[in-house]
Parts: sequence; C-alpha cells; structure tokens
Amino acid sequence: MKPPILITILTTVMAGTMIVLLSSHWLLIWIGFEMNMLAVIPILMKKFNPRAMEASTKYFLTQATASMLLMMGVTINLLYSGQWAISKISNPAASTMMTIALTMKLGLSPFHFWVPEVTQGISLLSGMILLTWQKIAPMSVLYQISPSINTNLMMLMALTSVLIGGWGGLNQTQLRKIMAYSSIAHMGWMTAIIIYSPTMMFLNLSLYIFMTLSTFMLFMLSTSTTTLSLSHTWNKVPLIASTILTLMLSLGGLPPLSGFIPKWMIIQELTKNDMIIIPTLMAITALLNLYFYMRLTYSTALTMFPSANNMKMKWQFEHTKKTTLLPPLIIISTMLLPITPMMSILD
Repeated sequence: MKPPILITILTTVMAGTMIVLLSSHWLLIWIGFEMNMLAVIPILMKKFNPRAMEASTKYFLTQATASMLLMMGVTINLLYSGQWAISKISNPAASTMMTIALTMKLGLSPFHFWVPEVTQGISLLSGMILLTWQKIAPMSVLYQISPSINTNLMMLMALTSVLIGGWGGLNQTQLRKIMAYSSIAHMGWMTAIIIYSPTMMFLNLSLYIFMTLSTFMLFMLSTSTTTLSLSHTWNKVPLIASTILTLMLSLGGLPPLSGFIPKWMIIQELTKNDMIIIPTLMAITALLNLYFYMRLTYSTALTMFPSANNMKMKWQFEHTKKTTLLPPLIIISTMLLPITPMMSILD
C-alpha cells in the first residue's frame, strides 16, 4: 500500500473514532462509525490473500448489521422523544436495540463469533488495531448511554462473554485466536461494571489497550503466530520470551501485576452493589483465561524445546529490532499496582 493512501486511510479511521467520541448527536455518531468501518477494511486486507478477504467480508457484514440496528434504535427513540441527543433515551425497546448493536460492534457474547475468525484471517498489525483502537468508539457510546441500559441484559452478556472468552481459548494454538478470545473476556469485565461505575470501565479499557498493544508488539518482534513458533523464542531472544511471560500473567490478572487492578476493583464495586453471585462466577470463569495464559507462559519461558542449532547462545550475537514505544508500554502493563490507591478517586 502506497504511503499517501495509507496515511489517508489511517486519518479516516482516527477521524471516525474522534467524531464518535466528541459527538452528542446520534446522526454524527452513526456517520463516525461508518467512516471508521469503511476505512479499516483496507487495513484488514493490507496483505491481500483469500483468508484476509474472507475476514474483511465477515467484519463488514457484522459491522453493517450492527450499524443498521443502531440506526433503527435511534429512529425508534426519535419517534418517541423527538430528539437526536444521545442523553435522551426514553424508550426501553430503543435502548435495548442500541445496546445490542454496540455489543455486536464490540464482539460481546452472543455476537462474538466474528472476532476470532476475523482476527485469525488478518496480519498481526491489523489484529492489533482491530482489538485495541476499534473498541474505543463503541465503548464510548456505551459509556454515554449507561444510565439507560437494561441492567439484566448487560450483566447476562458480560457473564457469558467472560465464560466464552475463557472457554474458547482453551484448545487454541493460534496466538491471534487466543488474543481474540482474551479480548471477548476483557470486554465482558468492562461491560459488567459500566452501569455501576462507568469511569472504572474507562480504567479497565485503558489497561487492556496497553497490555494488548505490548503483547502484539512482542509477537511481531518475535514473528510468532502460533504457540509452536512462540516456544522457540527463548532460544532466539530470551528477553522477549521473559517479557511475554510477565505480560501473559498480567493479562490473566495475577497480582502484583497491572492486570490485577481492574479485576480487583470491579469485584469490589459489584460487591458494594450487593451483587455476590455474579462477581464470584466471573472470578471463577477468569481462571479459564488464566489457564491458557499459563500454558503460553510455560511453553514460552519455562521450557527449552529441542533445537537443531548447536549454538544455544546465538541470541547474544544477533541484533533484534528495537521499538522506543515498547518499554513504557510494558512498564504500564505490568507495574501499576502500587498506584492503585490513587485510582480510588474513580469511585
């Protein structure tokens, strides 16, 4: 892809998201979503092959269906309230339809089927954009309409998303599919708290984006797309392997790493709102996620696989690609727990 075309496409993707973030008018929000969707498809098809074509088609059909449902919900709300303002949702049917449309865009259960398929069919860079930047716009709209969301519907979706995010990733060997199921589970945690503490959802989203960006960057540096190729990383670049180990444990939510913060605060907030069963079930199902992260950790850093190469210290003589953005991202993704008391202002 030529640089001017790529710059135009990336600018449109960013502009679409910014329009959604800054708008309080439903028509502008819908236009922002459409701009974002149409511009991101060429990014998904950057490496053109039949698999990328299939993934892009699935993404387009799902997002177009979600946009249609969103506009239908907006139209029903307009007929009842006579207003385009995002804060004026007076009809329960319109609110439910909008929630379903936005959760479909996010890839929450039961509308999660497209996420692993699309992520697996595209490159690591495109997958990183899909699982980070593309979550910001729908989450921002859910944040704004959170007072009118049906609580039971949202909690059911959140709980099933955490379950499917853990269950689906158990038998996967493809790293992109594992990251896709991880994304579904994290979205479940975010939507569980969005009604009770929308600002805590924003904290969770920020940490999720930092952790996912760091993980994808390390996968790209080590050119790993499967657990088998990842298992040889220790022989090639031990530093990357040990960093992946830490990031995997952080994504799983183990203390004292940054990934523990949102799970801890969300369980605490839900318990304060007299909900005991749901956070307990979510914590139990999060163990499924932790299992496949631990499996990756084991195959990456705790075992040395047999190698035909006699020179095990080869990595000392090779120069790996360096990225200036990676060290701060890794620090944020792993070492934020000591500043948790400062985050109590979110309550």
